[in-house]
Amino acid sequence: MGRALQWKLIVGFLLVFIAGGVTGAFFGASYAHQMFFQSRHHGMMADRMRQRLRKELDLTPEQMTKISPIIDKTAGQLEQIRQETGQRVHGIMTDAHQQIATNLTDEQRAKLKDFEARIRQRHERRRDSRRWHSSDTGTSE
Repeated sequence: MGRALQWKLIVGFLLVFIAGGVTGAFFGASYAHQMFFQSRHHGMMADRMRQRLRKELDLTPEQMTKISPIIDKTAGQLEQIRQETGQRVHGIMTDAHQQIATNLTDEQRAKLKDFEARIRQRHERRRDSRRWHSSDTGTSE
C-alpha cells in the first residue's frame, strides 16, 4: 500500500469520526434541550411524572386516578417556584447591570444595553417556542 493511499485512508477515517461526533453532539443537544427546557411546563412535567411513576411502580389505573391530583398539585407548585426563581434571577441581574453601568464608559454602557437586548430577545424566542410547543402537545403554560 502506497504512502498516499495510507494518508487518504487516515483522513477518511478521521472525517467519518468527526461526522459521527458532530451528529452525536447535535442529537445530544436536542435531547438536552427537550429534557431541560421543554419538560418544565406544568402539564408536561405532570405527564412525565405520571409516566415515570406508572413505569417504575407498576401502578394500576385505579392508583393512577388517585395520585393524579397529587401529581398535578406538585407540578403546579414546582412551576410556580421555577417562575419565582426566574423573576428573582432577572431582578438580581438587572440590579447588577445597573451597578456595573456606573463604572463603564458611554460606549461600554451602549454595548451593555445591546447585550441586554440580545438576552431579552433570546429569552422571548425561547418563551415563544415553548408556547408553540405546548400548544402542539395540548398542554398549557
